[in-house]
Amino acid sequence: MATPRFQGDRHKVLFMVAALIAVIAFADWQINREVPVGFLYLLPIVLASRVLTRLQTALLGIGCTFLAETFDGYQWTLLSGAPRDLLYATAFTGIGLFAYEISAGRRAAVSHVSQLENEIRARREVEEQLEILVESSPVAIITVDEQGSVLLANDAAHRLFELQQGNLIGHTIRPFMPSLVNIPDLRTGQQSFRTVMQCKGRRQNGEIFIADVWFSTYRTNAGPRLAAMIVDTSEDLRDREEAGLHQLLTGSRILIGAVSHEIRNICGAIALVHENLSRSGILAQNQDFEALGTLVIALERIAAMELRQTKNEATTVELLSFLDELRIVIGPSLREDDIEADWIIPSALPVVWADPHSLMQVFLNLTKNAQRALANRRDARIQVVAVAEPQRVLITISDNGDGVSNPELLFKPFQAKATAAGMGLYLSRALMRSFGGDLRYLPGNGASFTVEIASIVDTDERSHGREGQAAAGR
Repeated sequence: MATPRFQGDRHKVLFMVAALIAVIAFADWQINREVPVGFLYLLPIVLASRVLTRLQTALLGIGCTFLAETFDGYQWTLLSGAPRDLLYATAFTGIGLFAYEISAGRRAAVSHVSQLENEIRARREVEEQLEILVESSPVAIITVDEQGSVLLANDAAHRLFELQQGNLIGHTIRPFMPSLVNIPDLRTGQQSFRTVMQCKGRRQNGEIFIADVWFSTYRTNAGPRLAAMIVDTSEDLRDREEAGLHQLLTGSRILIGAVSHEIRNICGAIALVHENLSRSGILAQNQDFEALGTLVIALERIAAMELRQTKNEATTVELLSFLDELRIVIGPSLREDDIEADWIIPSALPVVWADPHSLMQVFLNLTKNAQRALANRRDARIQVVAVAEPQRVLITISDNGDGVSNPELLFKPFQAKATAAGMGLYLSRALMRSFGGDLRYLPGNGASFTVEIASIVDTDERSHGREGQAAAGR
Protein backbone atom coordinates (compact mmCIF):
# COMPACT_ATOMS: atom_id res chain seq x y z
CA MET A 1 0.00 0.00 0.00
CA ALA A 2 1.49 3.28 -1.11
CA THR A 3 1.68 6.28 1.17
CA PRO A 4 -0.61 9.24 0.37
CA ARG A 5 2.38 11.16 -0.96
CA PHE A 6 3.36 8.43 -3.43
CA GLN A 7 -0.28 7.66 -4.12
CA GLY A 8 -0.72 11.21 -5.39
CA ASP A 9 2.44 10.85 -7.64
CA ARG A 10 1.56 7.32 -8.78
CA HIS A 11 0.88 8.24 -12.36
CA LYS A 12 4.06 10.31 -12.59
CA VAL A 13 6.17 7.46 -11.17
CA LEU A 14 4.60 4.91 -13.51
CA PHE A 15 5.24 7.21 -16.46
CA MET A 16 8.90 7.52 -15.43
CA VAL A 17 9.14 3.73 -15.04
CA ALA A 18 7.65 3.15 -18.46
CA ALA A 19 9.99 5.74 -20.02
CA LEU A 20 13.06 4.18 -18.37
CA ILE A 21 12.09 0.71 -19.51
CA ALA A 22 11.58 1.95 -23.07
CA VAL A 23 14.95 3.73 -23.09
CA ILE A 24 16.77 0.69 -21.66
CA ALA A 25 15.05 -1.63 -24.13
CA PHE A 26 15.97 0.63 -27.04
CA ALA A 27 19.56 0.93 -25.83
CA ASP A 28 19.76 -2.85 -25.41
CA TRP A 29 18.49 -3.29 -28.94
CA GLN A 30 20.98 -0.87 -30.43
CA ILE A 31 24.09 -1.77 -28.46
CA ASN A 32 26.21 -4.76 -29.39
CA ARG A 33 25.27 -7.94 -27.62
CA GLU A 34 28.74 -8.12 -26.11
CA VAL A 35 27.83 -5.13 -23.93
CA PRO A 36 24.76 -6.32 -21.96
CA VAL A 37 22.69 -3.56 -20.39
CA GLY A 38 19.82 -5.69 -19.07
CA PHE A 39 20.89 -5.09 -15.48
CA LEU A 40 19.70 -1.49 -15.95
CA TYR A 41 16.11 -2.76 -15.64
CA LEU A 42 16.76 -2.92 -11.90
CA LEU A 43 16.43 0.88 -11.74
CA PRO A 44 12.80 1.15 -12.98
CA ILE A 45 11.87 -1.96 -10.99
CA VAL A 46 13.17 -0.42 -7.74
CA LEU A 47 11.44 2.84 -8.61
CA ALA A 48 8.15 1.09 -9.41
CA SER A 49 8.21 -0.94 -6.19
CA ARG A 50 7.36 2.25 -4.30
CA VAL A 51 3.88 2.49 -5.89
CA LEU A 52 3.13 -1.14 -6.89
CA THR A 53 2.01 -4.14 -4.90
CA ARG A 54 4.06 -7.31 -4.44
CA LEU A 55 2.30 -9.13 -7.27
CA GLN A 56 2.59 -6.16 -9.61
CA THR A 57 6.31 -5.84 -8.76
CA ALA A 58 6.88 -9.54 -9.48
CA LEU A 59 5.02 -9.28 -12.80
CA LEU A 60 7.09 -6.21 -13.72
CA GLY A 61 10.28 -8.19 -13.01
CA ILE A 62 9.10 -11.02 -15.29
CA GLY A 63 8.22 -8.47 -17.99
CA CYS A 64 11.68 -6.89 -17.80
CA THR A 65 13.16 -10.40 -18.08
CA PHE A 66 11.26 -10.88 -21.35
CA LEU A 67 12.51 -7.53 -22.68
CA ALA A 68 16.09 -8.25 -21.68
CA GLU A 69 15.99 -11.64 -23.41
CA THR A 70 14.37 -10.14 -26.50
CA PHE A 71 16.73 -7.20 -27.07
CA ASP A 72 20.09 -8.40 -25.76
CA GLY A 73 20.97 -10.12 -29.06
CA TYR A 74 21.89 -13.49 -27.57
CA GLN A 75 20.59 -16.57 -29.28
CA TRP A 76 18.16 -18.41 -27.05
CA THR A 77 18.66 -22.11 -26.48
CA LEU A 78 17.31 -24.33 -23.78
CA LEU A 79 20.72 -24.91 -22.25
CA SER A 80 21.84 -21.27 -22.28
CA GLY A 81 18.62 -19.23 -22.48
CA ALA A 82 16.61 -20.91 -19.74
CA PRO A 83 19.25 -20.43 -17.00
CA ARG A 84 19.81 -16.86 -18.19
CA ASP A 85 16.10 -16.03 -18.06
CA LEU A 86 15.79 -17.69 -14.68
CA LEU A 87 18.69 -15.57 -13.44
CA TYR A 88 17.12 -12.38 -14.89
CA ALA A 89 13.70 -13.14 -13.40
CA THR A 90 15.13 -14.02 -10.01
CA ALA A 91 17.29 -10.92 -9.89
CA PHE A 92 14.63 -8.53 -11.13
CA THR A 93 11.82 -9.96 -9.00
CA GLY A 94 13.97 -10.41 -5.91
CA ILE A 95 15.42 -6.90 -6.05
CA GLY A 96 11.94 -5.48 -6.71
CA LEU A 97 10.41 -7.31 -3.78
CA PHE A 98 13.35 -6.39 -1.57
CA ALA A 99 12.93 -2.73 -2.50
CA TYR A 100 9.18 -3.05 -1.92
CA GLU A 101 9.70 -4.42 1.61
CA ILE A 102 12.22 -1.68 2.41
CA SER A 103 9.79 0.96 1.18
CA ALA A 104 6.88 -0.66 3.05
CA GLY A 105 8.98 -0.86 6.23
CA ARG A 106 9.92 2.78 5.88
CA ARG A 107 6.31 3.77 5.34
CA ALA A 108 5.28 1.76 8.40
CA ALA A 109 8.05 3.36 10.45
CA VAL A 110 7.03 6.84 9.32
CA SER A 111 3.38 6.09 10.12
CA HIS A 112 4.34 4.67 13.52
CA VAL A 113 6.51 7.67 14.33
CA SER A 114 3.69 10.00 13.27
CA GLN A 115 1.26 8.07 15.45
CA LEU A 116 3.65 8.25 18.39
CA GLU A 117 4.09 11.98 17.89
CA ASN A 118 0.32 12.45 17.82
CA GLU A 119 -0.08 10.36 20.97
CA ILE A 120 2.71 12.26 22.72
CA ARG A 121 1.14 15.56 21.66
CA ALA A 122 -2.31 14.43 22.86
CA ARG A 123 -0.85 13.14 26.13
CA ARG A 124 0.99 16.40 26.65
CA GLU A 125 -2.22 18.37 26.03
CA VAL A 126 -4.14 16.16 28.48
CA GLU A 127 -1.38 16.52 31.07
CA GLU A 128 -1.43 20.29 30.63
CA GLN A 129 -5.21 20.36 31.01
CA LEU A 130 -5.05 18.16 34.10
CA GLU A 131 -2.30 20.32 35.55
CA ILE A 132 -4.36 23.45 34.92
CA LEU A 133 -7.44 21.75 36.40
CA VAL A 134 -5.55 20.67 39.52
CA GLU A 135 -3.81 23.99 40.05
CA SER A 136 -6.95 26.07 39.48
CA SER A 137 -9.23 23.82 41.54
CA PRO A 138 -10.67 25.38 44.70
CA VAL A 139 -10.49 21.91 46.28
CA ALA A 140 -7.23 20.86 47.91
CA ILE A 141 -5.70 18.00 45.89
CA ILE A 142 -2.66 16.01 47.04
CA THR A 143 -0.91 12.73 46.26
CA VAL A 144 1.27 10.91 48.78
CA ASP A 145 3.47 7.81 48.76
CA GLU A 146 3.50 4.86 51.15
CA GLN A 147 5.61 6.82 53.64
CA GLY A 148 3.11 9.68 53.72
CA SER A 149 5.39 12.08 51.83
CA VAL A 150 3.54 14.56 49.62
CA LEU A 151 4.36 14.12 45.94
CA LEU A 152 1.93 16.69 44.53
CA ALA A 153 -0.06 19.50 46.12
CA ASN A 154 -1.98 22.28 44.39
CA ASP A 155 -2.31 25.88 45.48
CA ALA A 156 -5.59 25.19 47.30
CA ALA A 157 -3.84 22.55 49.45
CA HIS A 158 -1.17 25.04 50.50
CA ARG A 159 -3.84 27.63 51.31
CA LEU A 160 -5.85 25.04 53.26
CA PHE A 161 -2.88 24.21 55.48
CA GLU A 162 -1.66 27.85 55.44
CA LEU A 163 1.72 27.06 53.87
CA GLN A 164 3.80 28.89 51.31
CA GLN A 165 3.51 27.60 47.74
CA GLY A 166 5.69 24.49 47.31
CA ASN A 167 6.48 24.01 51.01
CA LEU A 168 4.18 20.99 51.32
CA ILE A 169 5.79 18.93 48.55
CA GLY A 170 8.36 16.49 49.88
CA HIS A 171 7.17 16.77 53.50
CA THR A 172 5.04 14.24 55.37
CA ILE A 173 1.30 14.77 55.53
CA ARG A 174 1.10 13.29 59.05
CA PRO A 175 1.11 16.61 60.99
CA PHE A 176 -1.72 17.96 58.82
CA MET A 177 -3.89 14.91 58.00
CA PRO A 178 -2.79 11.97 60.19
CA SER A 179 -5.79 9.88 59.12
CA LEU A 180 -4.44 9.61 55.56
CA VAL A 181 -1.25 7.94 56.78
CA ASN A 182 -3.21 5.26 58.63
CA ILE A 183 -4.94 3.89 55.54
CA PRO A 184 -3.92 0.18 55.29
CA ASP A 185 -3.28 0.15 51.55
CA LEU A 186 -0.42 2.63 51.87
CA ARG A 187 1.43 0.20 54.12
CA THR A 188 0.50 -3.16 52.55
CA GLY A 189 -0.51 -2.32 49.00
CA GLN A 190 -2.84 -5.31 48.99
CA GLN A 191 -6.23 -3.60 48.61
CA SER A 192 -7.39 -0.50 46.81
CA PHE A 193 -9.73 2.01 48.45
CA ARG A 194 -12.05 4.44 46.71
CA THR A 195 -14.20 6.10 49.33
CA VAL A 196 -14.90 9.25 51.31
CA MET A 197 -14.33 9.94 54.98
CA GLN A 198 -14.66 12.80 57.43
CA CYS A 199 -11.76 13.49 59.73
CA LYS A 200 -9.89 16.25 61.53
CA GLY A 201 -7.14 18.29 59.95
CA ARG A 202 -4.61 20.72 61.35
CA ARG A 203 -3.21 23.87 59.81
CA GLN A 204 0.35 25.09 60.12
CA ASN A 205 -0.66 27.45 62.96
CA GLY A 206 -2.22 24.57 64.94
CA GLU A 207 -5.86 25.39 64.11
CA ILE A 208 -8.02 22.27 63.83
CA PHE A 209 -10.74 21.95 61.19
CA ILE A 210 -13.22 19.32 60.02
CA ALA A 211 -12.47 17.93 56.55
CA ASP A 212 -14.34 15.79 54.06
CA VAL A 213 -11.79 13.70 52.15
CA TRP A 214 -12.43 11.87 48.88
CA PHE A 215 -9.47 9.56 48.28
CA SER A 216 -8.39 6.57 46.25
CA THR A 217 -5.31 4.37 46.44
CA TYR A 218 -3.45 2.87 43.49
CA ARG A 219 -0.23 1.01 42.81
CA THR A 220 2.71 2.05 40.66
CA ASN A 221 6.11 0.57 39.91
CA ALA A 222 7.53 2.81 42.63
CA GLY A 223 5.01 1.58 45.23
CA PRO A 224 1.46 2.36 46.43
CA ARG A 225 0.14 5.87 46.10
CA LEU A 226 -2.83 7.82 47.44
CA ALA A 227 -4.69 10.67 45.74
CA ALA A 228 -7.02 12.78 47.88
CA MET A 229 -9.32 15.77 47.53
CA ILE A 230 -9.83 17.66 50.79
CA VAL A 231 -12.59 20.16 51.62
CA ASP A 232 -12.85 22.19 54.80
CA THR A 233 -16.40 21.61 56.12
CA SER A 234 -16.01 23.43 59.42
CA GLU A 235 -18.38 26.15 58.22
CA ASP A 236 -21.02 23.53 57.40
CA LEU A 237 -20.63 22.09 60.88
CA ARG A 238 -21.07 25.53 62.43
CA ASP A 239 -24.14 26.21 60.30
CA ARG A 240 -25.57 22.82 61.21
CA GLU A 241 -25.01 23.37 64.91
CA GLU A 242 -26.46 26.88 64.76
CA ALA A 243 -29.52 25.53 62.93
CA GLY A 244 -29.86 22.81 65.56
CA LEU A 245 -29.61 25.39 68.33
CA HIS A 246 -32.25 27.51 66.62
CA GLN A 247 -34.57 24.50 66.36
CA LEU A 248 -33.92 23.60 69.99
CA LEU A 249 -34.71 27.11 71.18
CA THR A 250 -37.82 27.34 69.03
CA GLY A 251 -39.07 23.95 70.15
CA SER A 252 -38.28 24.72 73.77
CA ARG A 253 -40.15 28.03 73.56
CA ILE A 254 -43.17 26.30 72.09
CA LEU A 255 -42.98 23.55 74.69
CA ILE A 256 -42.78 26.07 77.52
CA GLY A 257 -45.71 27.91 76.00
CA ALA A 258 -47.75 24.71 75.95
CA VAL A 259 -46.85 23.94 79.57
CA SER A 260 -47.68 27.50 80.55
CA HIS A 261 -51.04 27.20 78.84
CA GLU A 262 -51.88 24.06 80.79
CA ILE A 263 -50.70 25.64 84.05
CA ARG A 264 -52.89 28.69 83.38
CA ASN A 265 -55.88 26.43 82.93
CA ILE A 266 -55.17 24.68 86.24
CA CYS A 267 -54.52 27.99 87.98
CA GLY A 268 -57.78 29.33 86.62
CA ALA A 269 -59.64 26.40 88.10
CA ILE A 270 -57.86 26.78 91.45
CA ALA A 271 -58.53 30.52 91.46
CA LEU A 272 -62.23 29.87 90.85
CA VAL A 273 -62.41 27.45 93.77
CA HIS A 274 -60.49 29.92 95.93
CA GLU A 275 -62.92 32.70 95.01
CA ASN A 276 -65.93 30.53 95.83
CA LEU A 277 -64.50 29.61 99.21
CA SER A 278 -63.69 33.25 99.91
CA ARG A 279 -67.26 34.24 99.06
CA SER A 280 -68.65 31.67 101.48
CA GLY A 281 -66.67 33.22 104.35
CA ILE A 282 -65.72 29.88 105.87
CA LEU A 283 -62.00 30.50 105.57
CA ALA A 284 -62.06 34.29 105.59
CA GLN A 285 -59.60 34.69 108.49
CA ASN A 286 -57.41 31.72 107.65
CA GLN A 287 -53.86 32.90 106.82
CA ASP A 288 -52.96 29.68 105.02
CA PHE A 289 -56.02 30.12 102.81
CA GLU A 290 -54.96 33.68 101.97
CA ALA A 291 -51.39 32.47 101.29
CA LEU A 292 -52.82 29.86 98.93
CA GLY A 293 -54.57 32.61 96.97
CA THR A 294 -51.33 34.57 96.76
CA LEU A 295 -49.46 31.50 95.48
CA VAL A 296 -52.10 30.91 92.80
CA ILE A 297 -51.78 34.51 91.59
CA ALA A 298 -47.98 34.25 91.51
CA LEU A 299 -48.19 30.97 89.61
CA GLU A 300 -50.54 32.56 87.07
CA ARG A 301 -48.03 35.36 86.53
CA ILE A 302 -45.22 32.85 86.00
CA ALA A 303 -47.35 30.95 83.49
CA ALA A 304 -48.47 34.13 81.71
CA MET A 305 -45.70 34.00 79.08
CA GLU A 306 -46.92 33.50 75.53
CA LEU A 307 -45.28 31.86 72.59
CA ARG A 308 -43.54 34.58 70.59
CA GLN A 309 -43.75 34.42 66.84
CA THR A 310 -40.57 33.70 64.88
CA LYS A 311 -41.34 35.55 61.67
CA ASN A 312 -37.95 37.19 61.76
CA GLU A 313 -36.40 33.73 61.17
CA ALA A 314 -38.42 33.08 57.99
CA THR A 315 -36.99 33.66 54.53
CA THR A 316 -37.71 32.85 50.90
CA VAL A 317 -37.55 29.14 50.09
CA GLU A 318 -37.34 27.49 46.66
CA LEU A 319 -39.97 24.83 47.20
CA LEU A 320 -38.85 22.48 44.42
CA SER A 321 -35.30 22.41 45.79
CA PHE A 322 -36.65 21.94 49.32
CA LEU A 323 -38.79 18.98 48.24
CA ASP A 324 -35.78 17.43 46.50
CA GLU A 325 -33.83 17.73 49.75
CA LEU A 326 -36.76 16.20 51.66
CA ARG A 327 -36.81 13.27 49.25
CA ILE A 328 -33.08 12.74 49.77
CA VAL A 329 -33.47 12.85 53.57
CA ILE A 330 -36.45 10.49 53.96
CA GLY A 331 -35.84 8.26 50.93
CA PRO A 332 -33.42 5.76 52.55
CA SER A 333 -35.58 5.19 55.65
CA LEU A 334 -38.66 4.62 53.48
CA ARG A 335 -36.80 2.07 51.39
CA GLU A 336 -35.55 0.29 54.52
CA ASP A 337 -39.16 -0.03 55.77
CA ASP A 338 -40.41 -1.18 52.31
CA ILE A 339 -42.66 1.86 51.99
CA GLU A 340 -43.40 3.06 48.48
CA ALA A 341 -43.47 6.83 48.04
CA ASP A 342 -45.42 8.65 45.34
CA TRP A 343 -44.29 12.21 44.69
CA ILE A 344 -46.86 14.18 42.71
CA ILE A 345 -45.04 17.48 42.33
CA PRO A 346 -45.70 19.96 39.48
CA SER A 347 -42.76 21.10 37.40
CA ALA A 348 -43.09 24.67 38.67
CA LEU A 349 -43.91 25.90 42.18
CA PRO A 350 -43.80 29.47 43.50
CA VAL A 351 -41.25 30.69 46.00
CA VAL A 352 -42.66 30.45 49.54
CA TRP A 353 -42.07 32.28 52.81
CA ALA A 354 -40.89 29.94 55.56
CA ASP A 355 -38.13 28.97 57.95
CA PRO A 356 -36.47 26.10 56.02
CA HIS A 357 -35.21 24.33 59.15
CA SER A 358 -38.60 24.47 60.86
CA LEU A 359 -40.32 23.41 57.64
CA MET A 360 -38.01 20.40 57.37
CA GLN A 361 -38.80 19.45 60.97
CA VAL A 362 -42.53 19.59 60.23
CA PHE A 363 -42.26 17.29 57.21
CA LEU A 364 -39.96 14.91 59.05
CA ASN A 365 -42.45 14.68 61.92
CA LEU A 366 -45.30 13.94 59.50
CA THR A 367 -43.35 11.30 57.59
CA LYS A 368 -42.11 9.64 60.79
CA ASN A 369 -45.69 9.45 62.05
CA ALA A 370 -46.69 7.86 58.73
CA GLN A 371 -43.84 5.34 58.96
CA ARG A 372 -44.96 4.30 62.44
CA ALA A 373 -48.54 3.97 61.22
CA LEU A 374 -47.42 1.77 58.29
CA ALA A 375 -45.16 -0.54 60.32
CA ASN A 376 -45.49 -4.22 59.29
CA ARG A 377 -47.93 -3.35 56.48
CA ARG A 378 -47.25 -5.14 53.19
CA ASP A 379 -48.68 -2.57 50.79
CA ALA A 380 -47.34 0.45 52.68
CA ARG A 381 -47.54 3.64 50.64
CA ILE A 382 -46.98 7.35 51.29
CA GLN A 383 -48.13 9.99 48.85
CA VAL A 384 -46.85 13.57 48.70
CA VAL A 385 -48.94 15.95 46.58
CA ALA A 386 -48.15 19.63 46.02
CA VAL A 387 -50.74 22.07 44.67
CA ALA A 388 -50.12 25.76 44.00
CA GLU A 389 -53.02 28.08 44.75
CA PRO A 390 -53.25 31.88 44.77
CA GLN A 391 -51.03 33.23 47.56
CA ARG A 392 -50.30 29.78 49.02
CA VAL A 393 -49.02 26.27 48.32
CA LEU A 394 -50.68 23.17 49.77
CA ILE A 395 -48.60 20.05 50.31
CA THR A 396 -50.54 16.98 51.42
CA ILE A 397 -48.85 13.95 52.98
CA SER A 398 -51.11 10.91 53.20
CA ASP A 399 -50.69 7.22 53.93
CA ASN A 400 -52.80 4.09 53.54
CA GLY A 401 -52.66 3.12 57.20
CA ASP A 402 -55.50 2.54 59.63
CA GLY A 403 -56.20 6.26 60.06
CA VAL A 404 -56.68 8.35 63.18
CA SER A 405 -59.16 7.14 65.80
CA ASN A 406 -59.58 10.49 67.63
CA PRO A 407 -58.89 13.38 65.20
CA GLU A 408 -60.12 15.96 67.74
CA LEU A 409 -57.10 15.17 69.96
CA LEU A 410 -54.45 15.40 67.24
CA PHE A 411 -53.09 18.88 67.92
CA LYS A 412 -53.44 18.86 71.71
CA PRO A 413 -50.26 18.54 73.82
CA PHE A 414 -49.65 16.01 76.59
CA GLN A 415 -52.02 13.37 75.27
CA ALA A 416 -52.41 10.38 77.52
CA LYS A 417 -52.10 7.79 74.75
CA ALA A 418 -49.19 9.42 72.94
CA THR A 419 -45.96 7.44 72.51
CA ALA A 420 -43.90 10.38 73.85
CA ALA A 421 -45.05 13.69 75.29
CA GLY A 422 -47.75 14.09 72.65
CA MET A 423 -46.12 17.29 71.39
CA GLY A 424 -45.18 16.40 67.79
CA LEU A 425 -48.22 17.69 65.90
CA TYR A 426 -48.72 20.53 68.38
CA LEU A 427 -45.18 21.75 67.79
CA SER A 428 -45.48 21.24 64.02
CA ARG A 429 -48.62 23.38 63.79
CA ALA A 430 -47.05 26.04 66.05
CA LEU A 431 -43.93 26.11 63.86
CA MET A 432 -46.02 26.50 60.70
CA ARG A 433 -48.09 29.30 62.21
CA SER A 434 -44.95 31.08 63.39
CA PHE A 435 -44.20 32.11 59.79
CA GLY A 436 -47.75 32.47 58.46
CA GLY A 437 -48.45 28.86 57.49
CA ASP A 438 -50.70 26.19 58.91
CA LEU A 439 -51.08 22.44 59.39
CA ARG A 440 -54.43 20.69 59.07
CA TYR A 441 -55.76 17.15 59.28
CA LEU A 442 -57.91 15.88 56.40
CA PRO A 443 -60.45 13.18 57.30
CA GLY A 444 -60.66 10.16 55.02
CA ASN A 445 -59.00 6.80 54.42
CA GLY A 446 -55.68 6.52 56.20
CA ALA A 447 -54.13 9.68 57.61
CA SER A 448 -53.74 12.87 55.57
CA PHE A 449 -52.20 16.15 56.67
CA THR A 450 -52.01 19.31 54.61
CA VAL A 451 -49.19 21.78 55.10
CA GLU A 452 -50.12 25.28 54.01
CA ILE A 453 -47.26 27.63 53.12
CA ALA A 454 -47.63 31.27 52.11
CA SER A 455 -46.23 32.01 48.66
CA ILE A 456 -44.35 35.17 47.74
CA VAL A 457 -46.64 37.68 45.97
CA ASP A 458 -46.25 41.29 44.92
CA THR A 459 -47.62 44.10 47.05
CA ASP A 460 -50.41 44.84 44.58
CA GLU A 461 -51.41 41.17 44.46
CA ARG A 462 -51.32 40.95 48.25
CA SER A 463 -53.54 44.03 48.71
CA HIS A 464 -55.89 42.78 46.03
CA GLY A 465 -56.11 39.45 47.87
CA ARG A 466 -56.94 41.21 51.16
CA GLU A 467 -59.69 43.25 49.46
CA GLY A 468 -61.12 40.06 48.01
CA GLN A 469 -61.10 38.40 51.42
CA ALA A 470 -62.79 41.41 53.00
CA ALA A 471 -65.47 41.39 50.30
CA ALA A 472 -66.05 37.68 50.85
CA GLY A 473 -66.39 38.30 54.62
CA ARG A 474 -69.05 40.99 54.03
